[in-house]
Amino acid sequence: MKRHIKFALVYAVLAMACGVFYREFTKAYAFTGDTALGKVHTHLFLLGMVVFLLFALFDAKLDLRHSKLYLPFMIVYNAGVGVMSIMLIVRGVFDVTGGMSAGADGAVSGVAGLGHILVGAGIVLFFVMLLLSLRKGKQGADAAEAAACAQGETENNESE
Repeated sequence: MKRHIKFALVYAVLAMACGVFYREFTKAYAFTGDTALGKVHTHLFLLGMVVFLLFALFDAKLDLRHSKLYLPFMIVYNAGVGVMSIMLIVRGVFDVTGGMSAGADGAVSGVAGLGHILVGAGIVLFFVMLLLSLRKGKQGADAAEAAACAQGETENNESE
């Protein structure tokens, strides 16, 4: 759980730094229009900090970090958020400084799309981990309940 809270903290710091960069960079260029830079801050807070705080809570209850899917989730999801954020920054910088060529625009869009696919795959892995953990927990609870019932029946038979 501590690891996930540290991840959340790192994402929160990155989000704040990107927010400051957005404000100062657009101010330095006297830019007042819409830019992708304004979205990096929010993406990092939500997809980084909030997701890992939620993961920490689920992990405390369901022990997700011992799942076979934990390492693939961490790699795929963090890579996706990183790629997506970097591409938002690249697009935003070009928005502020005067645009980009059609080829560069296509390249940035393509790489950003790969980042989104990785984030989506990471979210799917997260939900699969949750569902498998809940199924395992239910089976364990059912077995414990059956054992308790059997123990209760044995004690009742012995007392008769």
